[in-house]
Amino acid sequence: MGTPFKPARMVEPDGKSRVVRLGQSRSLWSDLYHFLLALPWSGFLGLIALLYLAINTLFALAYLLGGDCIQNARPGSFIDAFSFSVQTMATIGYGAMYPTTTYAHSLVAFEALVGLLGFAMATGLMFARFSRPTARVLFSRIAAIAPQNGVPTLMFRTANQRRNQILEANIWVALARSELNEEGQFMRRIHDLKLIRNRTPIFALSWTVMHPIDQNSPLWGATPESLDKQAAEIIVTLTGLDDTFSQTVHARHSYIAAEILWDRYFVDLFSQDPDGRYAIDYRHFHHVKPLQ
Repeated sequence: MGTPFKPARMVEPDGKSRVVRLGQSRSLWSDLYHFLLALPWSGFLGLIALLYLAINTLFALAYLLGGDCIQNARPGSFIDAFSFSVQTMATIGYGAMYPTTTYAHSLVAFEALVGLLGFAMATGLMFARFSRPTARVLFSRIAAIAPQNGVPTLMFRTANQRRNQILEANIWVALARSELNEEGQFMRRIHDLKLIRNRTPIFALSWTVMHPIDQNSPLWGATPESLDKQAAEIIVTLTGLDDTFSQTVHARHSYIAAEILWDRYFVDLFSQDPDGRYAIDYRHFHHVKPLQ
């Protein structure tokens, strides 16, 4: 017999997954490239700096093991050995310090190779992270349910935060909830929600996504209490072609039962200035008003 799920997200508001994977190998070496690309920028730069310091420290200790093998370096000075390692790895070559023994020359050749490969890999990772297209899509903090043409309708807003355009934008909305099957087991099921319009040729301004709650809707007969009891979550996925990069971008969002307001309309965003141009006021993007 399964147990009902508590209200919780599978998808964070910023689109990241909150699913915990148990029983899987957590070794970084199994997918190191993806791990380095998925790291936050702070973690990535910190890791690069840490590796840079660690490698130079190891080579500095190796130079010290060779005795007095660096000209103009103070005997036994770790600072001088570390400085010489940095100059060698970065191919700076100030000329004040240079190797004087076969051991030091061999170590310099090996370090130059390590530096060449390391900088090439770091440069490639930096380029891959910078060149990866990302979408800056704004979703309303709440969703609303109110009649539209006499039909209760689930609504939420989304907008492109960049000044470019997302072409052929498609949006997919699903309802995830726990259900009791005929065998008495609770299962997490996902139902597609049919939208009044699930695509737009040019996604440049705002877009109010609507799902009519009719007899064919999985939300038919739902109440705030039933959605909370079922740990319901509205999962949203938006994809489109970024006209700047000419590559596909995507964004995700989710709404739990507590973020769905009933008998509420979104405040109108559009107006016209004195010159007759259309204007959109994002200051009211998340605002709703009660049903009249």
